[in-house]
Amino acid sequence: MLREALRHESRMAGVRVVVLTREQPASGANQALWSSTIAFTVCFAVWTIFSIIGLGVKEELGLSETEFGLLVGTPILTGSLTRVFLGVWADQFGGRRVFAGVMVLAAIATFLTSYADTYAELLTAALGVGIAGGAFSVGVTYVSKFYPKNEQGLALGIFGAGNVGSAVTKFLAPFVMVAMGWQAVAQVWAAALIVTAVLFLLLTKEDPEQLERASSGRKAASMSTQLAILKNVQVWRFALYYFFVFGAFVALALWLPRYLMGVYGLDVKTAGMLAAFYSVPASLFRIYGGKLSDRYGARSVLYVTFGISVLTTFMLSYPPTTYIIEGIRGPITFRTEMSLAPFLVTIFVLGFFMSLGKAAVFKHIPVYYPNHVGAVGGLVGMIGGLGGFVLPLAFGALLDLTGVWTSSFVLLFVLVSVALTWMHFAVRQMEHSAAGRGEQAQVPELPEMRSFGEPGIKAPPRIAGPIEDWRPEDADFWRKRGRAVARRNLWISTYCLMLSFAVWMVWSVVVARLPAIGFDFTTDQLFWLAALPGLSGATLRIFYAFLVPVFGGRLWTTLSTASLLIPAFGIGYAVQNPETPYLLFLVLALLCGLGGGNFASSMANISFFFPKSEKGNALALNAGLGNLGVSLMQFMVPVVITMGLFGALGGQAQVASDGTQFWMQNAGFVWIPLIMAGAIAAWFGMNDILSAKSSFADQAAIFGRIHTWLMCWLYTGTFGTFIGMSAGFPLLAKLVFPEVNALKYAFIGPLLGALSRAATGWISDRYGGARVSFWVFSVQIVAILGMIWFLDARSFPGFFAMVLLLFLASGVGNASTFQMVPGIMRIEVDRTEPALPEAQRRAQAERESAAVIGFTSAIAAYGAFYIPKAYGSSIELTGTANAALWGFLLFYVSCAALTRFAYSGPRGLLREAERKRAVQSPTTVPA
Repeated sequence: MLREALRHESRMAGVRVVVLTREQPASGANQALWSSTIAFTVCFAVWTIFSIIGLGVKEELGLSETEFGLLVGTPILTGSLTRVFLGVWADQFGGRRVFAGVMVLAAIATFLTSYADTYAELLTAALGVGIAGGAFSVGVTYVSKFYPKNEQGLALGIFGAGNVGSAVTKFLAPFVMVAMGWQAVAQVWAAALIVTAVLFLLLTKEDPEQLERASSGRKAASMSTQLAILKNVQVWRFALYYFFVFGAFVALALWLPRYLMGVYGLDVKTAGMLAAFYSVPASLFRIYGGKLSDRYGARSVLYVTFGISVLTTFMLSYPPTTYIIEGIRGPITFRTEMSLAPFLVTIFVLGFFMSLGKAAVFKHIPVYYPNHVGAVGGLVGMIGGLGGFVLPLAFGALLDLTGVWTSSFVLLFVLVSVALTWMHFAVRQMEHSAAGRGEQAQVPELPEMRSFGEPGIKAPPRIAGPIEDWRPEDADFWRKRGRAVARRNLWISTYCLMLSFAVWMVWSVVVARLPAIGFDFTTDQLFWLAALPGLSGATLRIFYAFLVPVFGGRLWTTLSTASLLIPAFGIGYAVQNPETPYLLFLVLALLCGLGGGNFASSMANISFFFPKSEKGNALALNAGLGNLGVSLMQFMVPVVITMGLFGALGGQAQVASDGTQFWMQNAGFVWIPLIMAGAIAAWFGMNDILSAKSSFADQAAIFGRIHTWLMCWLYTGTFGTFIGMSAGFPLLAKLVFPEVNALKYAFIGPLLGALSRAATGWISDRYGGARVSFWVFSVQIVAILGMIWFLDARSFPGFFAMVLLLFLASGVGNASTFQMVPGIMRIEVDRTEPALPEAQRRAQAERESAAVIGFTSAIAAYGAFYIPKAYGSSIELTGTANAALWGFLLFYVSCAALTRFAYSGPRGLLREAERKRAVQSPTTVPA
């Protein structure tokens, strides 16, 4: 039985309405929902029937692209225009009887279509077939009356999944048409509609509102009263959203068979099957979109939908293009185009997110307009349906006018960009108005992702998001709450950083294989490719170091991780063709620096989460395990390039001069699913510490502190060595020891350096980073002398042992130098800002420490450029790498002297603090 839990009054758009809130679904809700969903599925299959039979008609009557688009879109026009009135009638007379009437009328029109002989007769018949599309607004009105507000999103999502009827037509109609003709398709679909109408009447009953009106003798609201609500501009904004998420879905469902046949030369059966590959997820995942809208709010879902849609439609918009570059040795030609497999993947992603958006739009309607679902749902459905009519027609006209197939996706890109922009500014205006009323105490980054302003939605507590109260130095706070949050952010950040290092250094392995698969590059050109990611990564770190306090660690980690997809895709495509110009490889090498830049922001972000006593260990784990990405890459890439890991989706193998097959594209493609997982984990699992927010100007104070520049020098001696040797050793070993397959061992050095960094952070926390750093530089001096000795002796085992010692020492030094920074900045801030209260000095020291850590990591990262380049220049000028190694030796001597004089020696800044720490021997809890 229906239980009335609450009765209250509200005013909407100047109309006084009475809202009934139910605790649970009404009796018969499940039968109504599933019967309506099945009925709508059949209606939708009939509504889109011309997407298949229209192909037969086009061939039979010789129609132009514009005529074909008009024929396919005419049923969509009728179904759209009737939605407003059918929705109101469903409110007035009951959705059950109106739904059945719509199915009967559509069945008659569909059956008569089989007897049409001319184009004019077919257009007339198509107008009648379109009545089936009007069933949507009837079903939305009917189903929503059975469910309480907190369940309407899921219920309407399930009902809306009846869009899968389009896929039913794509799957089955081509086989029926090939076997029996297009006329038989119309007759069979009409019979199915009649049977469905009869079963629907037998299995359902009138909605509870209609029953209540009948028992009380109350009349339904008039047509004019129902339509008055449409004066609200918000309704038309919802309609624009639906014009894209639903209208574009219908348009693509109709247009894709023709697109696939025209662009990729497929036959009608294959094109229909692949078009269903888009239609099925775009329908079934609407259920999940309804569930997400119930849980997190419809606006959150729409932001994600529009954002992803902007990206995918932009990718689909790019036409096949041939580039001609006027090089100094003649024209350089290369071509870019999206093959069938990437196209299908991108379309699948677009369909998935559009399905979420369809549910989100209709989640708004019963929440904002519970007594006008029919009118508002009808208008929104009508505008969306008109998109299904206008867009196929526009697609055909654009193709006729431009001759470019991808022009259809250009139109969709413009459309979704307008929808996203309008929604964003409307939400911003609402947020500002709420803030003016004192109803919004704190505005985090992207405040529109919260559910503020949507009546009836209370967002559940989220793991991710902003944290206003963060006190890691408070032992009680840290034990009860802080440690768990900090650890979660640490592990997600570490995973993303590991992927960043893998993408950053991937050229160190790829360049060594390029000559074998037909790329005619010189030794100097190969060293440039190995060195350029270090140059761009180091430069980007300068900017990335200051962005976490500006944007928030959660948002920036998500965006910076997702940006790795650009070089990953680019490498995968570029290495497949030996004709790819060297200039494009230079661009891709620079783009790999996006991974290098992420280190600065990652370290700056994690430094805010941990107390001083655990900061060294936490930073060591984040950086050390992140550095492990280099070793992971150097171990994994040589393996994956020997197998067809992605089958036909990954492209063809390249054949080396000795007949060996390689799939070099896997060096880029293998990271794509891992990067996607990392970006998702960062957004849904990380936090922002609001007290850490500051502008660039606030952080710029570090440039006036001498210790910032001293630490840049020292960290270059440790991390610059690690990352530079990681980038340069594989190619160096291949050139100076050609008889040894050094690529098999290349991963060991970065692995040792990464693990030593992660495992030795506690040593610096206990004994002091400055003391440890001095001994690190001393060991590095010994290692360089050993490398020179064994290189002259032509002993690879001895040379490799010294390289491993250098990696080991650099890993320990990476942890120890970073451990020094918070102590230095605390002393400096206390010295220069004595008038500030203790709490403010601590916060300022934390902010400056994070900025210094990020900035020093940026400067040190140039080691990934200068070490490979120094090796290349040394070999080019002298025939050996000795000159470069002697230069590195002098640099390490200067680092050891500077550490002793400025920090660990008798007059060193950290001497007293570190000796006190060593005496106290605190027990550090691993982060």
